[in-house]
Amino acid sequence: MIVYGKNVFTQLEENPDSILKIYVQRGLRDKRFLQRVAQLNKKMTVVSRDQLDALTKGANHNGIVVEVKEIPTYDLKQILNKAKQPGLIVALDGIQDPHNLGAILRSCDCTGVDGVILCKHNSVGLTPSAIKASTGAAYTIPVCTVTNLKNALQECKENGYWVVGSDMDQARDYRQGIYDVPLVLVIGSEGKGISNLVKKQCDYMVKLPMEGKISSLNASVACAVLLYQIHSARHPL
Repeated sequence: MIVYGKNVFTQLEENPDSILKIYVQRGLRDKRFLQRVAQLNKKMTVVSRDQLDALTKGANHNGIVVEVKEIPTYDLKQILNKAKQPGLIVALDGIQDPHNLGAILRSCDCTGVDGVILCKHNSVGLTPSAIKASTGAAYTIPVCTVTNLKNALQECKENGYWVVGSDMDQARDYRQGIYDVPLVLVIGSEGKGISNLVKKQCDYMVKLPMEGKISSLNASVACAVLLYQIHSARHPL
């Protein structure tokens, strides 16, 4: 797998065994950064900007591209067993934009989420674009991929979790949520929201008030707002 960007590289420094090869842009002037790369004693190749652009398909790579082993994924039982109390898991129902996934992973890292559940079908995975957008959080947040999100949520409920969906229909204000219990926060897809089968697994829905003419927030923004509301409820000043 190819990943790129200085923030991603910073996370990889903490786990250098995952690095197979490093490509650095010729003429890169950040001497301190180049010293950090050299100190890893990994196979390094200096290449042109055009070669890095080709490797990343024109993405913003910041002059650094790294060939890595696949990011390890977890099964749901592992995430449930390692979760802090009260647990907090984010489940994504059909998120397809890698930048949304990356931004959600970043928010999950910042708010202490125990793990993220992704769907195997009709959803984006841990692609290079998602990893770059996560600014390295793809390496800090345990991720599991499931074939059936409904069954995964049922397993969470059997382990004492409440399932809360983000939706405008028949939902309470997000400030009225019950957040001091183990939670799975479900975020729906960018266009269709949460599927009907998944909605049936939710114990209740929460919504964000919309005061202007726009009817909804970007999925990653909504997720971040809700995660910080949960964090605020669990960690009051």
